[in-house]
Amino acid sequence: MEKTCGKFIFCLAMLMLALGQQLVSGMLGDSHHPPLNDIVTTQDIIAGDVFFEITEPYSLEYTYRLRPSKDFGTSFSQRLEGVALVPTIPSDGCTKIENKRALRGNVALIDRGECSFLTKTINAEMAGAMAAIITEFNSESSEFDYYIEMIHDKTDRDTQIPAGYLLGRNGVVIKNTLQRLKRSYARINLPVNLTFVPPSKINHPPWLGW
Repeated sequence: MEKTCGKFIFCLAMLMLALGQQLVSGMLGDSHHPPLNDIVTTQDIIAGDVFFEITEPYSLEYTYRLRPSKDFGTSFSQRLEGVALVPTIPSDGCTKIENKRALRGNVALIDRGECSFLTKTINAEMAGAMAAIITEFNSESSEFDYYIEMIHDKTDRDTQIPAGYLLGRNGVVIKNTLQRLKRSYARINLPVNLTFVPPSKINHPPWLGW
C-alpha cells in the first residue's frame, strides 16, 4: 500500500512539474519571441530618409517620407515650419519657373522627367525656394511605387538647397487633391523628427502600406 501510494505521489509531482514548466514557457513566450512591431524600430524605417508633414488641407494631413538627393545640394538640417509646398509652373521645373513669387521662401513640388534632378533643384533655388521635392507623376511608370536615388548630372554645377524624392503615389494624391480643392499650395513642416515615435504611431498616408 505504501509503495503504491509513493508511486502515485511521485507521478503526481512529476505531472505538476511538467505543467508548471509549460505554464512558465507560455508566460515567457512573448518576451523570447516579441511581435514584429517590437522588432522593427523607427530607426530601421528611417534609414537615412527624412519626413515632412502636411498640416493643411485636412485631407492631406499625414506624414510623408523623402529620399534625400545622393550627391548634390545640402541636407535637410534647417527646419521649415508652416511653409507652403507649391507645385511649380512649369510642372517639370526644367525651364525658368514662372510662379516664383509663390515659391519664394517655400518648398517647390516638381514633376520628374525631361531634365536632370539637379537642373530642377537649381531652377527652384533661383526662384527663391528653400527646398525642392521631386516626384513621379506618371502612374504608368514602372518606378511609380519606388524611391529613386537622385544623383548629380556630372556637370560643374551644384545647388545650395536640399532636394528629396517623394514616392509617386504620394505626389499624385497631393497634386490631385490641391487641384480638386482649387488650392495652389499645401502647408507643411519639414523635416519632422520621428526618431522616438513607434512605427505603429507614424501617421502615414492610408493609401500606402509599409
